Amino acid sequence: MSDPGGPAPRTVVHLLRHGEVHNPQRILYGRLSGYHLSALGRQMALLAATHLADHDITHVVSSPLERARETAAPVAEMHGLQVSIDERAIEATNLFEGLEVAGGANLFKHPRLLRQAWNPFRPSWGEPYADLAARMRSAIADARDAARGHEAVIVSHQAPIWAVRRALEGRRFIHDPRRRECSLASLTSLTFVGDDLLSLAYSEPAASLLSQAQPGAGA
Repeated sequence: MSDPGGPAPRTVVHLLRHGEVHNPQRILYGRLSGYHLSALGRQMALLAATHLADHDITHVVSSPLERARETAAPVAEMHGLQVSIDERAIEATNLFEGLEVAGGANLFKHPRLLRQAWNPFRPSWGEPYADLAARMRSAIADARDAARGHEAVIVSHQAPIWAVRRALEGRRFIHDPRRRECSLASLTSLTFVGDDLLSLAYSEPAASLLSQAQPGAGA
């Protein structure tokens, strides 16, 4: 047991974005089932797991979607852990889900839905960034508590990770989605002392593979 009068424990929560998805038709798949990691995505997941192999990981959490669970699997395996599923880490809702518009392509083929893109700052086409940040903060708090004094990993998706990062850094949600610092299989690592956020760091364990990723394989 820790000394209740001693220093607050240091805990790290890593937010890991999943690897590349097999998506040759460039579907904006959102929360649709059946979208798995590509062969390259599996390599990315392994690189991320290897990067974390010597870390004190005691808790692994994943979004319920296949691509996230498949990215979490090698991390958990290397540390002899089970993956816990957390609905709060799931991808954002999106009105364009199921259409061939990944990366913004072909939106003009859907003029009825294009009207939903009028406000990119909320965003008008899906789950508000503020709501994404709120549910991710809750998931992070629980993961921090579960791994108190150690490290935890939450495997999630670009929009939820980026929204909570902006919230934690005290920045406005208004941003250009093309400029998000949240590449495939990247890590946004939060270090806490007690319950207080001490620092935030970003790294790209799969940087050597990013140039091979196909358009529309993110999210």
